Amino acid sequence: MLRRIELHVVIFSAEMPDQPKGELVIQTIAMPKDTNRDGDIFGGWLISQMDLGSAILAAKVAKARVVTVALEAMSFLHPVRVGDTVACYARVEKIGRTSMTIPVEVWVTRYMTGEQVRVTHGVFIYVAVDRTGKPIPVKREPA
Repeated sequence: MLRRIELHVVIFSAEMPDQPKGELVIQTIAMPKDTNRDGDIFGGWLISQMDLGSAILAAKVAKARVVTVALEAMSFLHPVRVGDTVACYARVEKIGRTSMTIPVEVWVTRYMTGEQVRVTHGVFIYVAVDRTGKPIPVKREPA
């Protein structure tokens, strides 16, 4: 005789927050032009929104021109759908001499239902540069 066993696991961790972390750096609506042939929002479009938003924060902190030098640890958790309001939240995790590490979370507000869902997160690395593209020290606020 076969028995059916159901296992329900609920995991509570820092990896699945119920609220965004960081400041809102960019917000937009996912549109049909941002989809692939199956109607899903392109991951590349979402990454570009994250890069734009986190670059705003990086430039504000550095008080200088910044360039993206790396993208670490990218995870797509849920799809983004046409009509969803896409909000990128970023925070400065670490400031080096010329670089900044900025984690970014993307939350969507689902079109029509209003449900809020964290759909992706990643870590962007920026370097402050001068007009010629040479790295310069990140300006720091006096202590």
